[in-house]
This record gives sequence, C-alpha cells and structure tokens, in this order.
Amino acid sequence: MLTTLEMRILWLSKTFNGSVHDKKICDSQPLHLPIGITLWQDTGFQGHDPEGVTVKMPTKKPKGKELSEEQKETNRSISSVRVKVEHAIGGAKICRIVKDRFRCHKFGFDDLVMELACGLHNLRITLNSNAIAI
Repeated sequence: MLTTLEMRILWLSKTFNGSVHDKKICDSQPLHLPIGITLWQDTGFQGHDPEGVTVKMPTKKPKGKELSEEQKETNRSISSVRVKVEHAIGGAKICRIVKDRFRCHKFGFDDLVMELACGLHNLRITLNSNAIAI
C-alpha cells in the first residue's frame, strides 16, 4: 500500500491468501516510483532500495547491543511519519469485510473489496478535510 502524508491511499498491490511477507509481495509486484521522492518504509522491507528514491527506514537494534541516542531520535522521527501509513491501513480496515475472514471465492472479488474499502477511506479523508467549522 502506498499512501500520502495526508493518509490518502494511492496504490495497492494484488491481494494474497494467508500470511505473505510484505517484502515478497513487493518483489513480485514492483512499483515504479517517481525519481526524487522520499519513501518511508518499515523494517519489513529491508533490502528494498528503488533507484532514484530516498529511503527512510528505522535502524534495527543490533543483537546484544543498544542503539545510540542519535539513532533512537532518527527512529522516532521516522515513526512519526510512518504512523500515518498505519492509520491509513486502519482507516481501510474500518470496513470489516477487509479484516474478517473472506468467504467469497469469485475471481478478483477480494481485490475489488479491498479497492472499495480504500476508496471509502479516501472519501472519508476528503470529506473530513473539506468540513467547515461553524
């Protein structure tokens, strides 16, 4: 899933059955990003480094050692941006059909349901940003 800082969902990968690692999905469905953007990714995408893109990813704590204060501060700043992505995912999962067990086995229907949930999330974002305070 690709989102903006305003929590608008821009891109979805194909859906996968069961638990499939995010990096494996990313490798099977490459996303061509515009040159010069900043990609805020989590540690699940370690090793994913697209050309022409600045990657911001938290530093993992080395086994048996501690992170420096500078690394911790960098991780906090990255997390403050990444949390918006997690909120966007949660916004799509407000539609319970997305997070509960899906029992419809028609071809492509699971992708359609996810697209609709993300579309509804984006509509909520738009309506909330255009709300006029009285």
